[in-house]
Amino acid sequence: MGFLISDKIVYYVLVLAISVLNCVTEFRTNAQPLAQNEVKALEAISTKLQNLNWRIDENFCHDTSVNISNIDGIETLSNVTCDCTLENDTVCRITSIQLKDLALSGVLPAEFGNLTNLIQLDLTRNYINGSIPPSFAQLPLVNLSLLGNRLSGTIPKEIGDITSLEQLVLEDNQLSGPLPESLGKLSNLKRLILSANDFNSTIPEAFGNLKNLVDFRIDGSRISGKIPDFIGNWMELDRLDMQGTSMEGPIPPNISRLTNLTQLRISDLQGSSIGFPDLQNLKKLKYLWLRNCLITGPIPDYIGELTALKELDLSFNRLSGPIPEQLGNLDLDYMFLTNNSLNGEVPTGILDSQNKLDISYNNFSGSPDVSCGVQSPVNLISSHSSLDSNSSRWCLQKDLPCSGKASYHSLFINCGGQEMSFEGNEYVDDLSKEGGSHFSSVSQKWAYSSTGVYMGKSEASYLATNTFSLNVSGPEFYQTARVSPLSLKYYGLCLRKGSYKVKLYFAEIMYSDDQKSSSLGKRIFDVSIQEKLVLEDFNIMEEAGGVGKGIEMEFDALVNGSTLEIHLYWAGKGTTAIPDKGVYGPLISAISVTPNFDVTSGLSAGAIVGIVLASCVVFLLILVVLRTKGYLGGKDLEDKELRGLDLQTGFFTLRQIKAATSNFDPANKIGEGGFGPVYKGILSDGAVIAVKQLSSKSKQGNREFVTEIGMISALQHPNLVRLFGCCIEGNQLLLVYEYMENNSLARALFGREEQKLHLNWPTRNKICLGIARGLAYLHEESRLKIVHRDIKATNVLLDKDLNAKISDFGLAKLDEEENTHISTRIAGTIGYMAPEYAMRGYLTDKADVYSFGVVALEIVSGKSNTNYRPKEEFVYLLDWAYVLQEQGNLLELVDPSLGSSYSSEEAMRMLNLALLCTNPSPTLRPLMSSVVSMLEGKIAVQTPIIKRSETNPDARFKAFEKLSQDSQTHISTWLHDSQMQRGMSMDGPWIDSSVSLQSKDETRDHSSSSKLLEEK
Repeated sequence: MGFLISDKIVYYVLVLAISVLNCVTEFRTNAQPLAQNEVKALEAISTKLQNLNWRIDENFCHDTSVNISNIDGIETLSNVTCDCTLENDTVCRITSIQLKDLALSGVLPAEFGNLTNLIQLDLTRNYINGSIPPSFAQLPLVNLSLLGNRLSGTIPKEIGDITSLEQLVLEDNQLSGPLPESLGKLSNLKRLILSANDFNSTIPEAFGNLKNLVDFRIDGSRISGKIPDFIGNWMELDRLDMQGTSMEGPIPPNISRLTNLTQLRISDLQGSSIGFPDLQNLKKLKYLWLRNCLITGPIPDYIGELTALKELDLSFNRLSGPIPEQLGNLDLDYMFLTNNSLNGEVPTGILDSQNKLDISYNNFSGSPDVSCGVQSPVNLISSHSSLDSNSSRWCLQKDLPCSGKASYHSLFINCGGQEMSFEGNEYVDDLSKEGGSHFSSVSQKWAYSSTGVYMGKSEASYLATNTFSLNVSGPEFYQTARVSPLSLKYYGLCLRKGSYKVKLYFAEIMYSDDQKSSSLGKRIFDVSIQEKLVLEDFNIMEEAGGVGKGIEMEFDALVNGSTLEIHLYWAGKGTTAIPDKGVYGPLISAISVTPNFDVTSGLSAGAIVGIVLASCVVFLLILVVLRTKGYLGGKDLEDKELRGLDLQTGFFTLRQIKAATSNFDPANKIGEGGFGPVYKGILSDGAVIAVKQLSSKSKQGNREFVTEIGMISALQHPNLVRLFGCCIEGNQLLLVYEYMENNSLARALFGREEQKLHLNWPTRNKICLGIARGLAYLHEESRLKIVHRDIKATNVLLDKDLNAKISDFGLAKLDEEENTHISTRIAGTIGYMAPEYAMRGYLTDKADVYSFGVVALEIVSGKSNTNYRPKEEFVYLLDWAYVLQEQGNLLELVDPSLGSSYSSEEAMRMLNLALLCTNPSPTLRPLMSSVVSMLEGKIAVQTPIIKRSETNPDARFKAFEKLSQDSQTHISTWLHDSQMQRGMSMDGPWIDSSVSLQSKDETRDHSSSSKLLEEK
């Protein structure tokens, strides 16, 4: 029987071959020409696309050199298909063009639209730029693939007119703007691949009509809004990817209708907590990724009944309860449950598994029979809430405690590379190829934990090399790296307590530096140290200025126990298919950890700074006493006071500053504050800086100059303005900061029309969250607990990416932990000061919380708290906000310029939070860490209803009205003396309308005319 089948096959093959030969002979005999209009179209296309190298004439369809499948062993595709049966077999027309990975460059030719019979256009992985021509709408396209190019602009609405279209693949480009509603008319569309672009707004409702969709992907775009309910209409869907967007949960209940789904990937959702979605009917699921989706509650038992599952990722959620026993029976290749709150005992089927299972960072109980010295495919690091004292299981315990004496104080790792030396330090090798679910410890001095599987290429390596033979300069460790598709953690173990300098070294070595698609990758990830986010949406190429270029990022970190944790995390952003699948996620070249303390004495740098500062304070107090007694003149005190300090910051010479600012050229002046003018400058190395100059007329004086240096030099956080150094030379007192490209939040919101920025809703949300994170750091996380005292829109600066950074620490106060509050003279800005502080000088960190609430209100409304008066009887914007809250019309405060392009849920959350933060009672205001959680949707906002009445006006308004009346005259005089005109008040980042007033108790013997005073 087998021979009979073989004979039959041979027979059919021969018949087919003869038929093809006959057709070819007849075809060559007739040799129909290509239509002349298409010859001209091809000539134009060939002119606009470099490296195409076509010979264009009427015999083009018979030129076999056009069709090739590889070049120099590299897999490429050049294929042109013609139909020569048209017009009574007298003419040929092109029906398909496939030009894949040919390094084509130039602008995408609109002349493709003249090939009126074209049903397939595939230009995957080239270097083509420009926009998508609307002329493509003239074509009867079935497949349009432009993956992996440099296309920009928006998707033309005319694409929605190609009713024949079944595949639209636009992944890995630079397209932006909203998705056109017209795409909802593509009733035949089966594949819509839009990942790794910069789309914004929401997924249009019209997309609910795409009922034939089989594959929909939109990873890594800024698409926002809720996951739409209409995805339940996509009954034919096989794959749904929504990773790394700005969308919110919940996952719609009608997702349970998508019974054909085999791949579901959703990650990094915004908003509030959600329950586990109903996936019980999705029996065909093979890949289920619901990572960092704010999911709470237990893992449903039915997950263990989805027998087709091969990959399950529920990591970085808030899942609780035990792992269902049924999960241990599934034949999973990969399972990631890391970073949840799962408890109970780990099922035996999971502990004994030989597959890649990661259940680290949970709260399990029991005593699993494992040892930290034995490598296992099941990652259990930091997974148990309590264990016995068995030192062999230290890695299962929280915070990875040292099983012996914590004696190490430095660490040097060549991530992914060989042992080597650099700057006199020996970098240990890190060559393990494991990474899917792996923990490896070396002599309990350091360790790494890697989690994740590469999408579409599970066999991809976790070690990176210089793939494209880039000319990488600098240390040898830039030639290699460790990579991870999801989460990579490095640990310094058994470290002595204290402050450390952490240097992270990066170089992008997996993309090319030529004009090919392989150069177009975008690797984006986050970095946290000691669970604090230090780099968000970090792009190595962007920061280093290209591929193959090393960059060093430096941070300070505090070790309170014995473990230092460095966490790199992929949040679903960037490209995932350039130069090939499996090239994305965190990449790091080397790590250096050195102590900020004297390793011989054990005295930390912080302690030394504290001693120096304490000494300086005592010295200053002595000088003040001597001066008040008349033993010292005041003229020379300033220089002596400053030069007597051991300032913990960098120093610049006056010559450097003058060269950078063109001798303080007025053209470089970018602002004016109570401290003095601010100039933009460019140092000799090209670094752009902002120089803050102490004015000779300034009432703030040396005291605030010293305060600002002392405060900022001790603080480092992504949401605080970075101080580069200072200059104390002659009579010049100068601070040198990082330059903020977008000036102040006040100018962006309230400036003149030409100065205002159009801040969309996601940006406003990001700014508000950034301010909150900066204040949370000042109040709760930094070594020095600091109350800023002057949080307002002018003291919030915006960098080139519109990230918020808090500035101007001249009025800041140290808040020692043993003090419940600080009694101090009043210093701040009317309209932003908390009532208890404005009236009684009672200062706690809740004063900053109040000011933050006012700024949050301004961010949502786009209006200034002090300058906006909707009606004569309202003193401040905040006053009006409470009236609208009582009326149930709080959303009327939302900036009209936003139109309908904002999330009403987020707006209500931020407005309610603003009112909660501005509660007249400081005890009812939340901590800033709670504010951050509320803004992230992790904690619900419950705003108390505060009613105003004419008979008992709110203390807040009484305080403001009193301050306004008492200081109005003196503020005007002070503004005049400082030459601060109203027109200047929005020009620069350091605009200061602050005033300093004595508290009530301190002004009993003074007239109201003395209320505008410097704080002492």
